[in-house]
Amino acid sequence: MKQRTIKNPVEVVGIGLHKGVPVKLRLEPMGEDSGIVFYRSDKGVSIPLSPEYVVDTKMATVIGNQGVVVSTIEHLMSAVYSFGVDNLRVVLDNDEVPIMDGSAISFVMMLKEAGIQEQQSPKRFIRITKEVKIEDGVKYASLKPSKEINFDFEINFNHPVIGNQKYTFNFSTKKYIEEIAKARTFGFLKEVQYLRSIGLALGGSLENAIVLDDKGILNDSLRFPDEFVRHKILDAIGDMSLLGANFIGSYEAFASGHHLNHLLTKKLAEENAYEIVSFEEEKEMCIAQAFS
Repeated sequence: MKQRTIKNPVEVVGIGLHKGVPVKLRLEPMGEDSGIVFYRSDKGVSIPLSPEYVVDTKMATVIGNQGVVVSTIEHLMSAVYSFGVDNLRVVLDNDEVPIMDGSAISFVMMLKEAGIQEQQSPKRFIRITKEVKIEDGVKYASLKPSKEINFDFEINFNHPVIGNQKYTFNFSTKKYIEEIAKARTFGFLKEVQYLRSIGLALGGSLENAIVLDDKGILNDSLRFPDEFVRHKILDAIGDMSLLGANFIGSYEAFASGHHLNHLLTKKLAEENAYEIVSFEEEKEMCIAQAFS
């Protein structure tokens, strides 16, 4: 399996979740071994996609360099990661990735429009070699060795619409588009009201998030009965993109979020619990088929 970039540049304009202002997003091909790099065209600053450049994880995954940040990268990166793209330039003219409809499906459509281009060098994977785990009370996130790529997530909210939800996702690009990409972010009305009072979530609406009051949802309907836990998997896939390559292993979490996911990527490196591998085509069929 070879490294991947996109065939053609593609761009879109959308609204940033927190500032509520238009943002132009442009995806551009990059050469082999370039990795994924964010570029703030309004500031002239590049930010590599790497755990060391994560500067905030409270409301979203935020990366930064030289005092310049890009916020809410997880939905875009979830889609990029699911297509196995290794080399990409993400150009933005503001400090947020546009929220689009609150899921990753718009970014999937961008990648399909751009087309996927195989390059010459072998694709590198991060193979998990021993378990690493981050815990915070009952919350946890872990990575374990496996011959496949799996995401197993459980949430438990004291809310009549959410409650306890668990989903196991055996990764493939096709299944990602069908099962995960359309799951939207969600929040509670009282939280949205507070965020707006401090100048955040100004771009949030029923068009780009599931909003819940104490009794139910304010939107017309859900896309999946368990859309909430599916979105948590969508976020986790985006957060694992900070590893710098697709991993081979099993991710498991209970009530995790961006902060624990970030700590997990750091701990994996600190404990040297992985190896970088690439495969000859005949030895990697199950992995290659996952990205077909």
